[in-house]
Amino acid sequence: MAMLVVKEGKAFPHTVSVLVDNDPGVLARVIGLFSGRGYNIESLTVSEVDEEAHLSRITIVTSGTLQVIEQIKAQLERLIPVHRVADLTLEGPSVERELALVKVAGTGEKRLEAMRLADIFRARVLDATPESFVFELTGTSDKIGAFVSLMRRVGLVEIACTGVAAIKRGPEAL
Repeated sequence: MAMLVVKEGKAFPHTVSVLVDNDPGVLARVIGLFSGRGYNIESLTVSEVDEEAHLSRITIVTSGTLQVIEQIKAQLERLIPVHRVADLTLEGPSVERELALVKVAGTGEKRLEAMRLADIFRARVLDATPESFVFELTGTSDKIGAFVSLMRRVGLVEIACTGVAAIKRGPEAL
């Protein structure tokens, strides 16, 4: 795991996890907070995490200085349906993964190169035709970015990504 060097005044990506009531309009309110203040969302995932308590987890990757991220967290905590906000980037070790489906077209040597690269990155073939593959790849955003970059030279057709799912390491829950 890489060591994160934090410098005041420098913007870098943060993964923010938000535990909210699973009610209509909650996601719109959270997203509205970002868009209304001009903050960018690089990745967004949402899923119900506790059916009985009716809670969902929103995981947002955004960039900003420490001051901006603290401001985002404070504003999120003021929203009524929000139960907890955590900056997983700063609150100790966490695990982050993303899923990507990557379609690559090509024949002959390009097809063989796509298979070699997929093997190196441990991507699974979900679909194969004589002219194309659909690969499934999970990993960090950097790993997926590297795979996509290499596939551009081979015959990248399209990509579908889930966004980052993240959870803090250790026994404590959000």
